[in-house]
Amino acid sequence: MNVFELHQGTAPLLVSMPHVGTQIPDELKPRYVPRALAVEDTDWHLHRLYNFLGELGASVLVPQMSRYVIDLNRPPDDTPMYPGASNTELCPTRFFTGDPLYQPGAEPDAADKLRRRAAYWQPYHDALQGELTRIRAQHGYALLWDAHSIRSEIPWLFEGRLPDLNIGTANGAAAHPSITTAVAAACHQAPGVSSVVNGRFKGGYITRHYGQPAHHVHAVQLEKCQSLYMQEVPPFAYDEARAAQIQPVLKAMVGAALQAAGALYGH
Repeated sequence: MNVFELHQGTAPLLVSMPHVGTQIPDELKPRYVPRALAVEDTDWHLHRLYNFLGELGASVLVPQMSRYVIDLNRPPDDTPMYPGASNTELCPTRFFTGDPLYQPGAEPDAADKLRRRAAYWQPYHDALQGELTRIRAQHGYALLWDAHSIRSEIPWLFEGRLPDLNIGTANGAAAHPSITTAVAAACHQAPGVSSVVNGRFKGGYITRHYGQPAHHVHAVQLEKCQSLYMQEVPPFAYDEARAAQIQPVLKAMVGAALQAAGALYGH
């Protein structure tokens, strides 16, 4: 069984969508509470929202498994990404509301976590690293765009309402400053859309681990509020009208990052 899909493009751009997967293996389903099988904390509809990536020549990497099985944007040793705040784990045990995902006593143990890491996490990251290596060999550099979305209000994870567009570059360590500046400037095309750079979400494991400007790989995470393009409550329906307003902004942001990265290398 393929645990991910990789579309190879022609541009020096790889877009990773680590939380779009919705599958839970049949053998694991009885261990979850019934509510978990609806995978409510998915980054819904990102394929559709980013349907312009083919025009940009991007490579795209997406998983099959839900983040409830394993979180591909967490380090393999499960070190917390945001010390002092509520964190989701490598093998999450809670909904974003803080409620338990598993039946009592059915949480993954150490051996289960290792098995899931080998079966789902490692193949995804092998593919991600492999594609970045291929892109860099072909173009001399690579740009990684880590695409996410989240409900705009989740008290367990953050206070108040999240800005609409949250750009993360690990406090500047994951991408050249000119790329961050270009992406942030592109946000301002949308009146009434709020944005922040390296706020509550600074980039997870993927951005922090693979973003290595000194080695000609630049990484940007974009965490966006789902209210921009869909209903944030079940059935989590895509909103064509709202999506049509934010899609040009997203395309401009990715395009600006690509252009800024190219300028660094004389392209």
